[in-house]
Amino acid sequence: MAQVDNEVKGKLVLITGASGGIGAAVARRLWSLGAHLALTYSSSPEKLQALEQELYEAFTNGQTAHDPALSLNRTTANPNPLPYSTHKCDLSSPADIQLLFTQLQNLHGQSGPDILISNAGYGKRIPSILDISLDEFDKMLNINLRSSFLLCKLSLPHMIQRNWGRIIFVSSIAAQGGGINGCHYAASKAGLQGLMKNLARKHAGQGITVNDVAPAMIGETGMIPDAKFVEGTPGDVKNIPVGRLGTTDEVGNVVEMLVKTGYMTGQSVLLSGGLM
Repeated sequence: MAQVDNEVKGKLVLITGASGGIGAAVARRLWSLGAHLALTYSSSPEKLQALEQELYEAFTNGQTAHDPALSLNRTTANPNPLPYSTHKCDLSSPADIQLLFTQLQNLHGQSGPDILISNAGYGKRIPSILDISLDEFDKMLNINLRSSFLLCKLSLPHMIQRNWGRIIFVSSIAAQGGGINGCHYAASKAGLQGLMKNLARKHAGQGITVNDVAPAMIGETGMIPDAKFVEGTPGDVKNIPVGRLGTTDEVGNVVEMLVKTGYMTGQSVLLSGGLM
């Protein structure tokens, strides 16, 4: 009979789009549990540098579950021996994604992550199909769907070998046809949920769970900076039953639950403040 193993400490977590609001919140949460982190960004190194400083301070202040002896490995050549790394990665580029996994092997000593958080996405708001070019459609699917396919394809061999893994996609209420973006965005997120359900069924017996969190109207993100940004749209806080935007920490709560609950797989968790 399969054993229960929901331990996060010491596991390597790959989080794409870690410079953004949701990715950074997930990184902070899993770091506090003692996870090792590989964090990607595409164009905001200064945001990731600020996150790195937060992670370092959390460790030195004893706010994480890591072994305190890690700090003893500090040298002039390696001033930060803590188990996290940052990677510039264009997720629309298969070559960049392949290079990312080469870097994981070189820096963390394993061919893939134990936990994959496929969070990075693209969400240009073009409501009408009449205004969506073929190039725009292809870009949306390449970043939001194809990249997750490639990340899973490269992550699964390590997880299968270890007989343990967690894969979590950051989807959207748009997968159900809702939201404030166009049909190309909805199609990319619906495809992500289909990918999740297929992989969950095929790999459950190998100790690997696959789920997604589907947020709606999360504030302080690149897509929705504040409540004013969505005034007059279906996502106006006046239309949200709980009366406010969601927070990135609340998304982090759901991700933590999915990582630490090996009995849950093939599920999409709608985090929408009551929007349906």
